[in-house]
Amino acid sequence: MTQAPDALFEALSDPYRRQLLVALLDHNPQDDSDRDPLNVVSDDVEPEVLETALFHSHLPKLEEMGYIRWDRDSNEISKGPEWDEIEPLLTLIHDHQDELPEDWL
Repeated sequence: MTQAPDALFEALSDPYRRQLLVALLDHNPQDDSDRDPLNVVSDDVEPEVLETALFHSHLPKLEEMGYIRWDRDSNEISKGPEWDEIEPLLTLIHDHQDELPEDWL
């Protein structure tokens, strides 16, 4: 299934989702116990708030879109069946992150 461009940008619209997806470029699978795979989430974000957003918003959304697989039993996050659709954008973001605004990653 080919995702519409709007779905790609929806997945990338949140900084945490961008971080998580870019982290999967290099480390597939990820462990969802690592709340901040790239260690860039602001220190003023409460861990409980981030965990709630992670488990109730970000991971379910990305899984529903097919970009990740999330095994709730093993806490493992891996590339999903639609990964190939978003990977070129993630690679572009990763390769040019020093040219992007600071809050992008």
